[in-house]
Amino acid sequence: MAEAYERARPLYAVEALEWLQERLPLRRVVDVGAGTGKLTRQLSAIGADVAAVEPDEEMRAVFARVLPEIELLAGSAEELPLADSSVDVATAAQAFHWFDLPRALPELHRVIRPGGGVAVIWNEWDDDDELMRSLNEIVKRRRPTEIVNSWVEHPLSGSLLFENRELRKFVHMETIDTDTVVERVSSVSAIVNLPGEERERVLGGVRALFGEGPVRFRLVTITAVADRA
Repeated sequence: MAEAYERARPLYAVEALEWLQERLPLRRVVDVGAGTGKLTRQLSAIGADVAAVEPDEEMRAVFARVLPEIELLAGSAEELPLADSSVDVATAAQAFHWFDLPRALPELHRVIRPGGGVAVIWNEWDDDDELMRSLNEIVKRRRPTEIVNSWVEHPLSGSLLFENRELRKFVHMETIDTDTVVERVSSVSAIVNLPGEERERVLGGVRALFGEGPVRFRLVTITAVADRA
């Protein structure tokens, strides 16, 4: 689904990137679980020197095509291909829920310099909007509870490796067509893993929900930051 991910997944709220610039020293940054580089390109655009780390070969292939100028490394949060204290900030966008935290957090701490920090970022479909709430219900019914990408508290709560934790939410919106909405939903892991007929039935329901479009797709970029202890 790497191609669909690149075509249909949204970027993150501009205000979230502006806050990161104020809150963290965005000089040398490693974007962990970078996918096709959705956050990577935004970090690069505001002047950060970014290295992207991505474990999936197909995601890396798309990344290399769309962002050939950015350093791309094979690796994972649990085994970062970086030297000790070699970056100022580590980011994880729409990826942190996949990390094996007992292994990943010490790795992040290892590569971040003293005075640096970490940012965990993800988009959610805005439940305050009626259409987005209906779409959320369609997907949540198919999503295993263990991979729900949301936290009641800060995702780094309880870690002694990171301190001064802060979390903010930034509402943003994009206008897209119904085909893009359907492809966006098709790239969600809970839908990717459905049996073929059920998957097509779900996507048909999504298309019926949004009609001919255009669609005002409301999102919330949740941004959690912390300093390296």
